[in-house]
Amino acid sequence: MKAFLLGVLTTLAVIALGTVLLVASLGSGATPARVPSPPPSGVRVPPPGDLATGETWLGSVRLQGAELVSRDGDLVDVDATGTGVRFGGGSLRASTLSLRATVPFDTVAAQVGGGTRLYAVSGDRVGVERPLTLLGRRLLVRATGTVTAQGGLLLLEPDTLDIGAPGPVDAALSEAARRLVTIRTAVPGVPDGMTLREVGVGGAGFAVRLDGRDVTIGR
Repeated sequence: MKAFLLGVLTTLAVIALGTVLLVASLGSGATPARVPSPPPSGVRVPPPGDLATGETWLGSVRLQGAELVSRDGDLVDVDATGTGVRFGGGSLRASTLSLRATVPFDTVAAQVGGGTRLYAVSGDRVGVERPLTLLGRRLLVRATGTVTAQGGLLLLEPDTLDIGAPGPVDAALSEAARRLVTIRTAVPGVPDGMTLREVGVGGAGFAVRLDGRDVTIGR
């Protein structure tokens, strides 16, 4: 995703710069008024006075994508906005960067590993299934719980648990199974410096909102 964001934002910047130059070249000779695009907050971000040679700056950038596929994991319904964006030298820096997207259940399940399966139950509740081998017998642990954003991580703690074993269940086994289906993970593929603020549940995955300041995205 880091490479995707850098590539798309760079492309948008080049298009924007090219449009400005084209309009200037077709004009009557009068200097056109500079009308900056307002940032998402509606407050103009003043341009920096320390742009280095080869650097380009944009007051605000917005990109949307139905699907984003990266080595770190897939995202869908992506909507990102950045302000104070400057790029050059193979990296991009944004004074602020905000991202809304859906993280498919399969993406998080693959990150957790261990044969985990995630699915929507109802409201903000999520179902978890994960195999467990006990005394040579393979069991399937099933749980449901709610998901929250805690400490910048996506946290899913079960409040119902079914180990799938007949008869009474040992307390130690029950606790081990609960740990097995407790998920605490970062949102995959987002740049360093981005913090998870909100998370909800949709039919296809986790709806997340992240933001960050002074975010750097390298190639």
